[in-house]
Amino acid sequence: MNARDAGSPDASSPVVAPPALTGPVEDYLKAIYELESRFGAAATSDVANALDVAPASVTGMVRRLATQGYLDHVPYRGVQLTPRGRQAALRTIRRHRILESYLTGVLGYPWDRVHDEAERLEHAASDDLIERMAAALGHPTADPHGAPIPTVDGIVEEQPHRTLAELPVGETARMLRVSDKNPSLLRYLAEIALQPGAEVTMVSRAPFDGPLTLRIGKNEAVVGPNLAAQVLVEAMPSTGPRSADASGSHTAAAAAKPKSRKSTAR
Repeated sequence: MNARDAGSPDASSPVVAPPALTGPVEDYLKAIYELESRFGAAATSDVANALDVAPASVTGMVRRLATQGYLDHVPYRGVQLTPRGRQAALRTIRRHRILESYLTGVLGYPWDRVHDEAERLEHAASDDLIERMAAALGHPTADPHGAPIPTVDGIVEEQPHRTLAELPVGETARMLRVSDKNPSLLRYLAEIALQPGAEVTMVSRAPFDGPLTLRIGKNEAVVGPNLAAQVLVEAMPSTGPRSADASGSHTAAAAAKPKSRKSTAR
């Protein structure tokens, strides 16, 4: 049986769009995706807090979405997205992050103002408009805050990371990502030039959860542990000085070899 017989669309078949979802449903699926990514499942109370709605409202919506095949219940833990629910959530997340990228990259919005605009537009913009925006931007893979943009097929690539608060003293990392939901935090990070792609070194830590001194580029900044815990960083690739150190270690080892052989002869 060929693809046509199996019911696969051919070039003459119209593309079937996914069923239209209301804005509130998209918000629920997106919030559940984010909670599930962090905790493995989304508890009703956490969904209510994320969306600022009453727990009773969440219970009713969760029951409805489960009936429609978007969610599965996890005993004693909450809910998880089904493949259908995950695809719908990632579609909304893609729209949101492309909108943020377009607002900053083309329209010149500062990165602390795009979240609320994208929240409003993500439910109204057509898929065609979103893809034209993505093409105009050169198909970005991350939004202005460093969050990965899911592909049209619903694939999202998460990079390995840790928080800035976990960076050891003396180590340098690259700023990877921060949440887009706190405008005040984003404005402050912009002031100290701590944005995705910036190289940051942990200079020192004050004891007893005291402030952290960072070197960002050529400048130093002092931040609190709570702020640093909200900034994700990635390890830097091997640099020149480290290679030189390694080379020096090999030289020292080579110089020590005659002594080692003499000791063995004894």
